[in-house]
Amino acid sequence: MFYVKNLRGVQNRKGLIMYELKEYLNSINYTKKNLMDSEDVMWEKKYPAYIVNKCLAPFSDTVSLVNEMNRMHHIDNKLQYDFLLNSVRSRKRFAPFLRASKLKNLEYVKEYFGYSNEKAKSALNILNDEQIIEIKKRLNKGGKYGKH
Repeated sequence: MFYVKNLRGVQNRKGLIMYELKEYLNSINYTKKNLMDSEDVMWEKKYPAYIVNKCLAPFSDTVSLVNEMNRMHHIDNKLQYDFLLNSVRSRKRFAPFLRASKLKNLEYVKEYFGYSNEKAKSALNILNDEQIIEIKKRLNKGGKYGKH
């Protein structure tokens, strides 16, 4: 898609303004520019509080702040945003996402070892490709697609 950045957000070809998650996260984590102080009231209405909290939760320095916002989920979006904007220290935070192939292997590891999601993710980092192939062979139950 084609996007043009302007002061109000990101504008696509159709002229619609898109308020992206990365804009909110960058302002909270790094730039400290208050997006909701602009004249555009849609910044506040489009604020995804739950998603922002979920993105900030994996980091040890923000987990307690996110917990407070989860406890106070009923307060306005602007208040939640302002709290995080002024409480979170400026730092670049990046959470790695698992690739689709690793997610498929995650299910095999969970079933084979009986692990939870977190334990299976850490086990995937330790296991090599040969070990994962062996786990897949042992979990193969036969049938037309190997699932029966």
